[in-house]
Amino acid sequence: MAALTELNPTELTEKLAEAKEELFNLRFQVATNQLDNTARLKAVKKDIARIRTELRIREIKAQTANAAAEGEA
Repeated sequence: MAALTELNPTELTEKLAEAKEELFNLRFQVATNQLDNTARLKAVKKDIARIRTELRIREIKAQTANAAAEGEA
């Protein structure tokens, strides 16, 4: 996975959607006993967590920047 810090917010949300879709498909394969590599489930979950964390970090930075800008005005 590309360095998440280098992606713009739109790309991050696209990656998040792709990862969620992959997780759904993997869960479906587990339910139908078709999944060979069960470790992929854990990896995709971690990818989703990393993407969400990066989005949250950016959200917090934006909030603190806005609060600082309002404090200066």
